[in-house]
Amino acid sequence: MNKKLLTALLIFIFAAGFLSAFGNKEKETDNKIHGENKSEVNIVLAQGVVRLVGSALFSELVISGDHEWYIANEDREKLHDLQQRTVTVEGEETIIEQKFLHDLPSVFRRELRNIKIISIR
Repeated sequence: MNKKLLTALLIFIFAAGFLSAFGNKEKETDNKIHGENKSEVNIVLAQGVVRLVGSALFSELVISGDHEWYIANEDREKLHDLQQRTVTVEGEETIIEQKFLHDLPSVFRRELRNIKIISIR
């Protein structure tokens, strides 16, 4: 009797482990945890001061003006030597709404890519 009980218990434990590994709700809450919902891409004219923000390993270039536009990684070399200077650029703006866990107030992140430098001051 003990062997049958032990076998049934082991089968139950393995079955519970396999069922929880599928993670049905994980896909639904993935956007809530990471908080990324992309919207339309617009062509904008951005003017402001080029700044480097973040720490050494996670630094990003930002144009601070009316808004803060984060520069895409593929366009960083265009503006890297222009830090602390005022620039006017044209690029594709993507607005990403970042929601926090449990739908707390959201933040909008503006990213620029395919940048064309118009003027440097």
